[in-house]
Amino acid sequence: MKEPLLVSACLLGVNCKYNGGNNSLPSQTLAALKERYRLVPVCPERDGGLPTPRVPSERRGSGVFNREGEDVTAPFRRGAELALETAKARGCRVALLKERSPSCGAGAIYDGSFTGEVIPGDGITAELLRKNGLTLLGETEVEKLLD
Repeated sequence: MKEPLLVSACLLGVNCKYNGGNNSLPSQTLAALKERYRLVPVCPERDGGLPTPRVPSERRGSGVFNREGEDVTAPFRRGAELALETAKARGCRVALLKERSPSCGAGAIYDGSFTGEVIPGDGITAELLRKNGLTLLGETEVEKLLD
């Protein structure tokens, strides 16, 4: 049986990105991942109740705020909890996540100023998954899963 791999749904071509699009990995990469893993897609923002498309959001401290200043921390936390439940239920030990995202960013996220500045840190979901022992990789690290 293939090892389960939790994956940000936008990386698999699901149109759940804030602007209604996706961040699909190249087709050859997707095919290689599907050959090796049982892919388990999650979109914590959508699953937490936010619409697609939606106003862009960035993490500031322990909260998440959209560009209009609205505090959207609650749906981000709800989505993170659902992603963790999914990971546990499916036996995922590794997650391939969208870099710099306020939910899935692992190790580096936008700074909350909406200026494109990146700072060290985790998105809400990445932080929860890491605290619960999952290994986190961003999309630029996908080759580590295919070596």
